[in-house]
Amino acid sequence: MSKSSNKILVIEDDNVTRDLYLKGLKAKGFDTIGADNGLAGIQQAQEYIPNLVICDITMPDMDGYGVLARLRQDPTTAIIPFIFLTGSSTKADVRKAMELGADDYLTKPSTLDELLRAIAIRLEKQATLQYLCSIQFEKAPKSAFADHNTTAIAGGVAVVADKEAPNREPPDRDARIPSKSIFPSIPQLKEVFDFIEAHYHQGITLCDVAVAVGYSPAYLTNRVARQTGETVNCWIVKRRMAGARFLLQNNNQTVEKIAKELGYQDVSHFSRQFRQHHGLPPQAWRKEHQLVSQRQVQLW
Repeated sequence: MSKSSNKILVIEDDNVTRDLYLKGLKAKGFDTIGADNGLAGIQQAQEYIPNLVICDITMPDMDGYGVLARLRQDPTTAIIPFIFLTGSSTKADVRKAMELGADDYLTKPSTLDELLRAIAIRLEKQATLQYLCSIQFEKAPKSAFADHNTTAIAGGVAVVADKEAPNREPPDRDARIPSKSIFPSIPQLKEVFDFIEAHYHQGITLCDVAVAVGYSPAYLTNRVARQTGETVNCWIVKRRMAGARFLLQNNNQTVEKIAKELGYQDVSHFSRQFRQHHGLPPQAWRKEHQLVSQRQVQLW
């Protein structure tokens, strides 16, 4: 990775120490930004979106803990690697820093070489995480709807036509179930739920959703859980279960094929999750609900 592509923000109230680090980093090819207090550091981080932040803990007005907490609350800065610099090395201080989400902790006096090693490790880990998340999404199995079926959406109703069985009779119109959204109406999470709705059948994970909306997995998990009481992975599973109920009740596909269409590579995994959510294995649930539907039709 080219160092020149990385922007480092140094937040340090001591002018001599700050200038020493800025000059040393610049000499090594980094783009540098300096701030002499916590509030100025937050403003610089939000304006320039650095690749990494180095921050002193003991500062007037706002200490380093406050800076980290503010940056982690802002979606645009939440995933920026953060390294603390401090003269204290007590276990309590280190624990507090890590609980707030710091990526590393260096004690003063630290040499430029020590700082450079810490920066290199954090930037490499950040790049690796982003790469793995992007690769995971690219390698997600393509939807069986896209490969083998034609899906038409009309009037809020999903109709699935299997190309492998062109002579099979389509389900009766009265058996089609409107695809009402299972997601809560929360504007701040619309992008998250829209992505899950569009890709739930592609074997997506929390990491895929996080990459798509530009948040770290940890930040996204906390945000969604705080606003909905459920995790991102839970919402993915709920959407798959809604799709499973529709397919089980409205066509004669095998459980194995339905599992594949919903993004499951292992039918046993699908069956276990379905039973956890519905109290019955998929085939038993299908028989029970198809019987109920037939009785309703007879009564009608």
